[in-house]
Amino acid sequence: MNFTEYTVERVEDPFNILIGNRYEFLIDFTVDEEDDLYREQGLKLKVLYIVDENGPRISHYHILEADTEKVLEFDLEDEEIESLQSFCKEHYIEAEEE
Repeated sequence: MNFTEYTVERVEDPFNILIGNRYEFLIDFTVDEEDDLYREQGLKLKVLYIVDENGPRISHYHILEADTEKVLEFDLEDEEIESLQSFCKEHYIEAEEE
């Protein structure tokens, strides 16, 4: 799995009920052609990332076809989730700087 492009923005809580901050990532990524997940049109990850008193973490994610944004029913493997977690941890602060 190779992350190629991304956007990140802070998700506002209009009612101030949620503790911590939430960030939405939209990440373009590629996989090898031999991978079951491979799509010629490309792939995206839509990730909700939370930073609160329990620490930073991925709340949930969806894998999407890049052109249709259709949700694919696949789960990432443990090492892919770790890589995604590291990526989000490294980049969420950019949403605060905007």
